[in-house]
Order: sequence, then structure tokens, then C-alpha cells
Amino acid sequence: MKDRLIDRIRKRESVIGILGLGYVGLPLVLRFLEEGFPVVGFDVDGRKVEMLAEGTSYIKHISVAPLSEAFRLGRFRATTDFSLARETDAIILCVPTPLNRNREPDLGFVTGSLEAVLPHLKAGQMVSLESTTYPGTTDELLRPRIEQAGFSLGQDFFLVYSPEREDPANPEFTTRTIPKVCGGTTPNCLAVGICLYEQVIDKVVPVSSTNAAEMVKILENTYRSVNIALVNELKMVADLMGLDIFEVIRAAATKPFGFTPFYPGPGLGGHCIPIDPFYLTWKAREFGINTRFIELAGEVNTHMPDYVITKVVDALNAAGKAVNGARILVLGLAYKKNVDDVRESPSFVLIEKLTQRGANVAYSDPHVPMAPRMRKHALALESLPLTIDNITQQDLLLVATDHDAFPWEQIRTHARLIVDARGLFQADSKRIWRA
Repeated sequence: MKDRLIDRIRKRESVIGILGLGYVGLPLVLRFLEEGFPVVGFDVDGRKVEMLAEGTSYIKHISVAPLSEAFRLGRFRATTDFSLARETDAIILCVPTPLNRNREPDLGFVTGSLEAVLPHLKAGQMVSLESTTYPGTTDELLRPRIEQAGFSLGQDFFLVYSPEREDPANPEFTTRTIPKVCGGTTPNCLAVGICLYEQVIDKVVPVSSTNAAEMVKILENTYRSVNIALVNELKMVADLMGLDIFEVIRAAATKPFGFTPFYPGPGLGGHCIPIDPFYLTWKAREFGINTRFIELAGEVNTHMPDYVITKVVDALNAAGKAVNGARILVLGLAYKKNVDDVRESPSFVLIEKLTQRGANVAYSDPHVPMAPRMRKHALALESLPLTIDNITQQDLLLVATDHDAFPWEQIRTHARLIVDARGLFQADSKRIWRA
């Protein structure tokens, strides 16, 4: 069955099922369509399915224009009907892996997705998990369920783990050009996984097991978390020393070896870096290991919104204004520049904590016209246009996200007070503060 499935994949006869049509799944849909594969997209959100059928994107930086033609030709379907999994040859799971309220892994979306398609699986198919998770997830949670359904992995069914790697709004890298790590449950599973991804990704990087592939992804994001924590901590030290940490980092980055620049900010955002390292710390306890370094980095990064708020209070006090009753405009609700992704964005924490202190807080973000309801946050705010009147009427502007679309010179010229958490402006002793 391995050879038959590989042959179907190479001939573009295999039907690809993408389960989860978000920031990871939707680019994969487009990529497989570009290479001539028929695709079925699955999601529990009926509104997403409707928008895709209409040729409308719900993710600002992703154009779904090619889907309209694919719909017309019958090469793409979006559905909430998981029974259609029986019509696919490969099913790729791209679902969230959040933390629960105790900061422990919540794999309900992963297991729930597999359970939804499991009754409809058939011999000769493959499943690939792309969601970031701790080492052992594929072997411990997915493999037993598939085997209990009567399949023999590596013989009549194939299971791989291939972690997603996406950098939204980065023009230098696309789904096709970012190398793809892949680990298989068996050698035959790995062979099928490599064949599938080689059709749509320029470089596939095989590893020895699904556990190794899972650890690769956790390492990548933990590396970023720890290094961001380092520069966030150094930012606070440099500030007390009267130094510009951004100047220091830029100069250090001129060293052609042994240094990779990371930049501080108002806190961590996005679905990966604030969450994934805690998957590893949780799993490490099973082996009696206390990952103190990782947990300390998490503490530093989690503290950053409080540090920024301290700077806001100091700036207002220096201007003879209390935070209670102050009009504050937060620039940017998205967690990073030039995207509409607000998952785990520190801006939500900043807005809520400033509001709790009595400030009248608004936000402006050209990519997020209305604050969506989140699992932890419900702001009920709409983006304020950045007109000169709206700028001058604020007591303070807080730079949380450095979108290119913001009129930075206009902001610098007309704002009464600026607290800059992104290093865009040169600080002065009166009007512009670094955070």
C-alpha cells in the first residue's frame, strides 16, 4: 500500500485533506492547489467555510483568490462534514494546541480532530500532525487510536509528524521555501511523509522519529523565547544605565559570527512562542527534570506588560497627569507588525491593566478593525482611525505594534506623549519614553 500511495501522490491523483483552515492550514491548502492536487478543507467554523466558498479571506495577509477558480473546477471543497475524510488520501491536522488555565497542554483539538475523522478513515491513507506539541504526542495519543481502529501502521496506514513553520507577513519566506521537518512512526510512514511534502516544499528534512520532529519544533520556539527573555531583561538594565538597548543590539549584530539579534518588546504574542516552551516543561516533569531556565524565561516575558505600564505611569506623572482618567491610545492590537493575528497579543493585557487603573483606553490597528472576543479577553472595542485630531486628543500614545501602515512621522509630530515599546523613536527626557 505504501508504493500505491506514493505513486498516487507523485501523479497528483491523491486527494489532500487539510483539517483546520487557519494561519497554518490555509497556506497549505493554497500550496497543494498550486501543485495541482485536489484538496478538501475541513473546519468546525461554518463561517470560515462560507467565506472560502465565496472567495473571501478571513486572514488579511493571505489571498484566497486562487480558491475561486479551484472551486469552479471542483478541485477544492471547504466543509464542516468530517465524513468526507473517506474521500482523501492524506489528512493533515493543523489545529490549535493551547494551554489550559493551569498552563498545562490542552490537546483537545488534536484528539478531537482525529476522533472526528477516525470513523471515516480507510486503509491506504496517511495522517500528518503539524500542530506544535510535546515529544511523544504522536506516539502516545494518535498512534494508539489509529491502531485500535484496526489499522497497521507502516503497512496499511501511515502516520507522520511534520511541524508547521510559518512566519506571517515575512516576504522572504513562504510555505514553499521554508524547509520542512518530517518524522515517521515507521520507516514506511516516513517515506510516505517525505514523498507528500516533497511535492509542495522545496526542502524536506527527515528525522529519525516523530518524537525527534516534535522536539525540533519545541526547540525552535524555546530558543526564541529564551533569547527574547534575555533581551527583555537587558532592556530594563540598559534603561537604568541610560543606554539604548536597540542601538546596542544593532551594533552587536554587525558581528558576522556567534551572535543572532533578538529584539525586546511589550511581551510575547502569537500562538507559538508564549505557549510551546511550557509544553516541554510539562513533559520534562515526567522524566524528573525541572526546566528552570525555560520557566525563568517565561516569567521574564510574562512580566513585560507590567514593565511597560510602569513606564506609562512614569511618563504621565512626569507630565503632571494621573493614569486614572488619562486618555491612552494603544497602537497595535496584533502581536506582530503587518498582520491581523491577535493570538496571545500583549496588547490585550496592556489595555485591560490600564483600564483597571482608571485610564480611558482605545486602540488603533489598521489590520484589526474590531477587537475579537478571545478565550481570556473581551474588549468590545473598535479601532480608532489615526487622524491628527485623534492623535492630539490623547494624553499618551503607547506603541505596542510597529505596523508599517501607521503614520509614524505624524505620530511623532502631534502626540503629546509617546511610550515606545518597539524602539522606533529616539527617546527624549520629556515627550518620548522608551519601554
